[in-house]
Amino acid sequence: MVTILSRMPTQQLSFAGDPLCLMTIHAHPDDEASKGAPTVAKYFAEGVRTVLVCCTGGEEGDLQNPALREPGQPFHNMTPEQERAHLAIVRPEELRKSVEAIGFSALHMLGYRDSGMAGSESNNNPDCFHMADLDEAAGRLVRLIRLERPHVILTYNDDQASYPHPDHLRVHDASVLAFDRAGDPAWYPEAGAPWQPQKMYYTLWAKERVLAVHEALVLKYGESPFDENWRNRPSQDHRVTTRLHIGEYLYARTQSLRAHATQVDPAAKFWFGLTDEELADVYPWEDWILAQSHHREVPEGMMETDMFVGIR
Repeated sequence: MVTILSRMPTQQLSFAGDPLCLMTIHAHPDDEASKGAPTVAKYFAEGVRTVLVCCTGGEEGDLQNPALREPGQPFHNMTPEQERAHLAIVRPEELRKSVEAIGFSALHMLGYRDSGMAGSESNNNPDCFHMADLDEAAGRLVRLIRLERPHVILTYNDDQASYPHPDHLRVHDASVLAFDRAGDPAWYPEAGAPWQPQKMYYTLWAKERVLAVHEALVLKYGESPFDENWRNRPSQDHRVTTRLHIGEYLYARTQSLRAHATQVDPAAKFWFGLTDEELADVYPWEDWILAQSHHREVPEGMMETDMFVGIR
């Protein structure tokens, strides 16, 4: 399914004359809010076509906002089974509001079922993403890549030791295959004319960012939700190749998170302890790992500041 969401500014073109396009691939509704929303908003504002691929419907999500169980609220007095059934109804609308807040030109649902957390019974559901044939899943992505013709693809990190969700692992594996195969006419000839994306980036929450936000929260409140487990995670900061200044686009992260009202507690300091302005003062960047590229425009050792360098 494709949904056209937002009216884009004047379309920007590549050196080759193609409309610039960025595609980001996520596991569940709400992942697009917490990973890269300001980056997408920045490029949308610059006239880049921005495309979201959401691989599952988030059917295994739980209600994370306790206020919605209070009297007069939608989930008051519901059983866990009733909550789950109602979540399946409201989460698509939350996703629509989120991607409009960020600024996406189109939303594609890949059509798999949420696998649930690692080790849960839902991992065995034959319709879930975890159980999907990897070649078939990559083929679905290839079809969308050939349809949308993105120059840049954003996907999940190859090192997910800190959060090994089955669907996140599957997003990475399928994205890498699709990036490699989309330009090869021998793969999935029924999926449209070949198109080779030029760059693929991995998401990353830099440890530098976590520590900076933690210290700002301690100064503001005397405490922080970023506990020792967070602060002691192994750093991947040495892998960062690309740092985008997105301070003026942090509104996209905040508005999209709030759009997912069932999944994000609006009182959580983890997400909302700092205002957008405060966060922009503390850490006004998003960090990325350039995983594959057909361009070498930035000298080795220098930080890239535009994902489309060498393309436009």
